[in-house]
This record gives sequence, structure tokens and C-alpha cells, in this order.
Amino acid sequence: MEKHRLLITLFGATGDLAARKLYLAIYRLYKNNYISEHFALIGTARRPWTDDYLREVVLNSIKDEIDDQAHAEEFASHFYYQSHDVNDVDEYHNLQELALELEEMYQTKGNRIFYISLSPSLFPIITQHIKGSGLATEQGYNRLIIEKPFGNDLNSANELQEQLQVSFEENEIYRIDHYLGKGFVKSLLNLRFSNIMLKSIWNKENIDHVQITLAEEVGVEDRGDYYENSGVSKDMIQNHALQMLSLVAMNEPKDDEPESIRQEKIHILKNLHQYDSVAELQENVVRGQYGASESNEYKAYRDEDKVDAESTTETYFAAKVLIDLPEWEGTPFFIRSGKRLNGKYTTIHVQFKATKEGVPGNRLMIEINPDLAYRLYLNQETIGYTNELKQIELSYSPDEKEINAMPADYERLILACIQGNLNNFNHWLEVAHDWKFVDNIQRLWKEAPKPDFPNYPAMSSGPKAADDLINKQGFDWFD
Repeated sequence: MEKHRLLITLFGATGDLAARKLYLAIYRLYKNNYISEHFALIGTARRPWTDDYLREVVLNSIKDEIDDQAHAEEFASHFYYQSHDVNDVDEYHNLQELALELEEMYQTKGNRIFYISLSPSLFPIITQHIKGSGLATEQGYNRLIIEKPFGNDLNSANELQEQLQVSFEENEIYRIDHYLGKGFVKSLLNLRFSNIMLKSIWNKENIDHVQITLAEEVGVEDRGDYYENSGVSKDMIQNHALQMLSLVAMNEPKDDEPESIRQEKIHILKNLHQYDSVAELQENVVRGQYGASESNEYKAYRDEDKVDAESTTETYFAAKVLIDLPEWEGTPFFIRSGKRLNGKYTTIHVQFKATKEGVPGNRLMIEINPDLAYRLYLNQETIGYTNELKQIELSYSPDEKEINAMPADYERLILACIQGNLNNFNHWLEVAHDWKFVDNIQRLWKEAPKPDFPNYPAMSSGPKAADDLINKQGFDWFD
């Protein structure tokens, strides 16, 4: 196993994401020998922390994973802290001095990853100073990891992309979508193209429709101000849902190279059908906002902190999406996501066509969250004197040992960046086509009558209109 040499500079080292996800992900890579003695991390933020305090935070973040305290402390010793104002040019030179010192100490061969876990508004200034100060290496590689949201619409995303490309090439930019790090999302292509049984019937002739669901029980919690400017269409649909759709619908790439896979995903996303009128939008898209629960235990969205009392921001989205390509002509893809629903789950259901009238079609369920499972529903004659059919379930779920051995989302994605594997990161053109689809919906919503919100109680299955949308296909939503 190759032990990678690298220096990570983490902007936003005092933040919640770092404490909850990033330090633990890096520790797991350390435990599994993907990184070891030739590794260091510089944490930066405005707070006046010290090396020792950062190391305490790291040890607290990984405490549930520690098997050997001495080994964990050795891991934490690779962490260094430098208080940093992202607008101060001189402080980037200070970072460069520390980077050169650590590079020599840990023999990292000039391999540098810059992880920005801060507001996207700070991406351009940080990346420009990285280049201008000489912080970027000329010996090994430079790779930039950034978190969503990548812009707030296509125009802002375009502007951001232009600013980033001043300092980094497209193949150096790793846009994280943590859903693409989930084990069963990552394995979708293997499931589809490594099984002749599925590969041969994964087409419009055999698939009736596809359902993709990302359901959440939580409300907006303390993110009311963010959510008011986002809504579920920008927070979940523009990235997670459409990325999953592209993996389900894409053609088989010519090889396993990132560029080949990305081109097939882009081919799907750029051909998503664009609704061309308010009438077509209302026929195919449902938006909702949760009210108080029937028990009044959960309050309405409009009563959440930092939310407008007359807000028309959607907390629920469901749509019938068509792909304007011959290979998927007439096959609908239903996507939905919402907050304060009666369950937390992420699923993909591929509903196959019936062989004849009165016989239910087969169905493949891919359960991504909270459990991991493949479930295939087949028709079987009941045992006895009748010829009645029933559906039987063939299923696979990884056991506890397999689950424990499975890399977590961020662990998998950070390792992929270290290895230079762009397969599970968003290309700029994927982001652009995602925004084009969502922007068109946002534009038509502005022309449509004001929504009658709230239109579903908290902790329910969502708006009745969403059930009507799928019922037209002759099906219900699958959980």
C-alpha cells in the first residue's frame, strides 16, 4: 500500500465541519496507513489558537475511534495552527514559511492540498493569495478542495469559476459533494455495468420510471438565514439529487478514467428537459413548505428562527424530470427531497415495466441511508392450488464487519483527492448544467401565482400534490 506524502492547509480549521468530519476522516486514513510519517496539516482561522489547542480539538474529535492513545497522539502531533486573516497578504507569506518548514521536516515532496471549509464568498480571495504569495508548490502537485454551495445560481457560479481558474486548473479543483462519497452511490456504476443481467435491461424499453428520494426528518434548525436564500431546490436538488440522477441515467463510459465518466454525466445533465412555461412547470413540479405538526410538537417553517413570517421558500420539492435524449425518450425520473418529513432516508427505486397486464413490474431498490441495501422484487407464484402471484424480495445488506470496514463519505473523498482521482467530484460543466436546470425552475416560480404555504404538516409524507404527481404514473412513492 502506498503511503502518500502531503501537506494539507485547512482554511476553517476551527469550524464545525472540521471538528465533526474532517479530522476524523484524516485520522482513519492515518490508521489505515494511507498517510503516515510524511504528512502534516496546517490549520488556519481567525481564532488565536495554538498548536497544542488544535491538537486537543483533534484528539477530542477522534476519541471514539482511538484504539491506541499513543498512536493517536502521534497523529495529532502532525497538526499545526496559524491564526490567519484571509484578507491579509502578509499572512499568506507566513503560511508559506511554515509550509516550507514542514515540507522539509516531513519530506512531503511539495505535494499540497488546500481545503477551504469557509464561505464560498471567500474562495476567490484565498485562491488568488495562494497563487500570488507563492504558497502553491512548483515541485509536487497543487489540489484545491472546496465545499458547496458553488454559487447561488448560474451567473454567480460562472463568476466564481472564472475567479478560481486564475489560480487553479480545472483538473486541480475538487468540488466536494459528500453524497458522491457514499459507498452505494459510488458503486452505482459497477452495479449497472458489471452485471449483464442489469446492463442488458437498463434502458427505456424495460424501465417504466425511476424514483430518487432524499428525505429528512430535521427542520432548518439554526440555518434559517441560509435556508431563506436557498430552499431545498438549491440545497439538495441542484447538487445531490441531480448527481444521483446522472449516475442512474448515464451511458457506459468507454473506460474508467475520470474524464470518460464525467463526459457521460455531463451528457445527461445538459439534456435535462427544461420546462418552458408556468403551466408545464406546475404540471411537473411540486413545491411545499411545512407547517406545524398535527400535535404541535414541531413548529412551522415560518416560525423558525431567522425565517420571514410570510416566507415562500420551499422546504419540499418533487419533480417529474425527462431527459431529452433518444435513449431515455418517454422515461420519467421522479426526484424529491424535503425537510420535516416522517422519515430520514435516501433511496433509488428503478421500476421495471410489467411483462403483461395484471402482473406487477419488477423493482430494484438501492437503499443508501440510513441502511445500506440492495432489494430486488421478483414475481413468484404462491404455493397452493391457485395461480396467484406474489412479489418476493431478494436482498443484500452488508454485515456489521463490512460496514465498519467501509470508508465514510469524507474519508473516501479526501483519499480520492490525495490519489488524484476526480471520479467522485463535480466537474464545472456538471455544476453549470445543474444550475441551468434549477435556475429555469426558479425563474418560472417567480412568474407563477404565489404558493399557498404551508401545504404539509411537519412529520408527514409531504404535500398531497406530490402524491398526485406520481399517481399519474400509476404508482405511489416508494419509501
